[in-house]
Amino acid sequence: MSGIRVLWFFPTPGDEHYLGSPVLRRQTDFGYLKTLATALDSLGYYGALLPTGVGCPEGWVLASGLSALTQRLRFLVAIRPAIMQPALAARMAATFDRMTGGRLLINIVTGSGAQDRMAAEGIFVEDNRRYQVTDEFLTVWRSLLEEGKADFAGDFFRIEGGSNPFPTVQKPYPPLWFGGSSDEGIRVGARHSDVYLTWGEPPAQVKEKLDRVREKAAEFGRTVRFGIRLHVIVRETCDEAWEAADRLISRLDDQTIARAQDWLSRDNSEGQRRMQALHGGKRGPHLEVSPNLWAGLGLVRPGVGTALVGDPATVAERMREYADLGIDSFILSGYPHLEEAYRFAELVFPLLPLVQER
Repeated sequence: MSGIRVLWFFPTPGDEHYLGSPVLRRQTDFGYLKTLATALDSLGYYGALLPTGVGCPEGWVLASGLSALTQRLRFLVAIRPAIMQPALAARMAATFDRMTGGRLLINIVTGSGAQDRMAAEGIFVEDNRRYQVTDEFLTVWRSLLEEGKADFAGDFFRIEGGSNPFPTVQKPYPPLWFGGSSDEGIRVGARHSDVYLTWGEPPAQVKEKLDRVREKAAEFGRTVRFGIRLHVIVRETCDEAWEAADRLISRLDDQTIARAQDWLSRDNSEGQRRMQALHGGKRGPHLEVSPNLWAGLGLVRPGVGTALVGDPATVAERMREYADLGIDSFILSGYPHLEEAYRFAELVFPLLPLVQER
């Protein structure tokens, strides 16, 4: 197994001790995020993801503030193509990359196909055309940063005589990270992304998806790297880790789970459907969907709902299984995020062949 990159997650909407419960809920103000950022920087994490969405503070703004407080940490900033012009996004990316000496990564998020959620962000696009918006956005964005100019006329974006006089530190541009599980999502990811992201499904399902991406990328004459988004619950013993997993969802009741599943089922994205299929919306031993891969978080949490659970050696071994499939980047998180970031770095980093790119 070659070296891997381990990134963490900034819980900008809030942090928790108990999933879906107000008990010991932690507000993630700038002070908390600053503490987390400097910890991740000193612990040796490769980077950290700043999410996007109606319930998230603006990632670009936070990344700008936090970058000045760190020295090596990379910022994986999530952006929504449907709510931003590609020319502005290219200029912001170039500025940030130059300002930080090449510490920018871009996470392209096409977003939910649920009409009410898109409307809440001012997006009025048919569900089956969401990825066309992303495709056009990235065509313009890449041209501006790679060639310094762009002329393009599509259904959603048009630019004439576009230029970007600010070359980025990273060539040809800050790496594009992208995830999409539908056929169209895989097509767009294969065409544009540098790192294709999957959520934490069992290894056999991940392999099937990665094979599809490789095949489609080859049709475009490209190769892509792969990353995975997972939660982690690591303790000194496996018993302690599983006890922590049970405790994390111990304050959920059946009504809360049912309401969450009803809300999540309105999301038309293939990735969310695959997450929900893992757990079926109910508690029980079936939540361990693969050895040490637990789907309990997906009972109420949107997006990735799985966690690697175990002692350090076990978690490292499960990560190596994903790495053997071709995954070289792991975006991890745990509750609460500050404490779990320390635990993971102290317990698991010594067991992994970390990439030392600084």
